[in-house]
Amino acid sequence: MAELELSVVIPTIGRGERLRRALECFERQHASGRFEVVVAVDAAASDEDVEATAEPRPYPSRVVRADAAGAAGARNAGLRSASAPLVLFLDDDVLADRELIGEHLAWHGRAPEVEVGVLGDVRWASELRVTPFMRWLEDGIQFDYPNIEGTEAGWGRFYTANVSVKRELVERVGGFDERRFPFGHEDLDLAYRMSRHGFRLLYNRDAGAEHLHPMDLDFWRRRVRRIAASERRFCTVHPDVRPYFHDLLRHHLDAPPPRGLGARLAAIVPRRVPVLGERAWRSADAVYRHELAPPFFDAWNAAAAEADDVAPDLGERRLSGR
Repeated sequence: MAELELSVVIPTIGRGERLRRALECFERQHASGRFEVVVAVDAAASDEDVEATAEPRPYPSRVVRADAAGAAGARNAGLRSASAPLVLFLDDDVLADRELIGEHLAWHGRAPEVEVGVLGDVRWASELRVTPFMRWLEDGIQFDYPNIEGTEAGWGRFYTANVSVKRELVERVGGFDERRFPFGHEDLDLAYRMSRHGFRLLYNRDAGAEHLHPMDLDFWRRRVRRIAASERRFCTVHPDVRPYFHDLLRHHLDAPPPRGLGARLAAIVPRRVPVLGERAWRSADAVYRHELAPPFFDAWNAAAAEADDVAPDLGERRLSGR
């Protein structure tokens, strides 16, 4: 068998059906025989969840279990088990296009420097009904693909839903910080530390995948609480970085409630429609920010009130087992 070129690392906490579909996508890759898949099971998942992921596949694959709970611990476990010099991080609800692995490999082939990573595109799964709120999430909230100009994505868009990097660089900076960022901002923390070693992130629009995860405001009211705590921790560890969500939402915390007409119009008026589309989506933006600001700042203030045990610098760690 040809030497493996890329290891796909997928952290999971046992979302069996979505993970099964994600793994099936690798059976249809055009780059067959050049990759392996490592499913890294969260330490909090049950043994039954582990067994559900272990069925044989027509490509090299295996299941490993993390020692520490959280996505950071699972990704580190997958990284330790990876055989190839390139590592592609995907989420367990991301369905890879047929060309995904081939595109990542091709771009790394043209940019073989250790410091270069490749960001792939993520779009909503075609089977989902995409709501105006989900469209709003695409523009700098969950992801920020529309605002990437050219191919330079910047380290701040290191989205582990679909991103590949040289294993050597990840190991050089010590991998994911599973103590301080077990889940939330663990990807940005890693990218920031890699940027101190010259990391560049290129955006390949053709390395695409679908995101099989419908979302609504209630889900994001819960999510921003976790984001607030991890963002505050991140900006404490890296004080030269502005708190993105804090700055995005702060002006909406005490603002009067918007009327909400735009959010309703956004369901039928595309953003590209002159005048009316722009006004509708600007109004929708105000509505959504106003809804997310209170839970975000409740969690931010709660985190600020707790004793902070963050050390001033992570330093350079090595992944055990390497």
